[in-house]
Amino acid sequence: MTLPDIRTGLGYDVHRIIPGGKLVLCGVQIPCGFGLDGHSDADVMVHALMDSLLGAAGLPDIGFHFPNTDDRFRGISSIVLLGEVLKLIAAEGFAVMNVDITLISERPKIMPHAPAMKMNVAKSLDVDPSRIGIKATTNEKLGFLGRGEGMAAICSCLIYKK
Repeated sequence: MTLPDIRTGLGYDVHRIIPGGKLVLCGVQIPCGFGLDGHSDADVMVHALMDSLLGAAGLPDIGFHFPNTDDRFRGISSIVLLGEVLKLIAAEGFAVMNVDITLISERPKIMPHAPAMKMNVAKSLDVDPSRIGIKATTNEKLGFLGRGEGMAAICSCLIYKK
């Protein structure tokens, strides 16, 4: 019996909060008076998503594909990079079934922005928005996340061989 090639992936990312700047999550700019420190647009949720997809396909992580030492990626939209990740996993014969992304941060509240975030990710991955989960939780004021020093995201995904 031949089993279908269905794989799961798990991604994690964290970025330091910096005063000023802009906060971009799943391609949506969220007005809040601070941003995230990073080489690209520091979209912590999309970075976790990209690593989950690459891991599920057995490929190296985003640091390998888009190193922070390469000026081509300075300030680039992570949604653009997500499109490149989709091409990489498609070249291996995979397509996305679903993704589930959770932001871990004390602030800001993202649920008012979740529909736009979901649409950006769905469009980038060429899947129906119903296959995208966007959630948030706090760290209950514990640790560096709880003190508002950074934001983290985790993502799980399911991909399949076409």
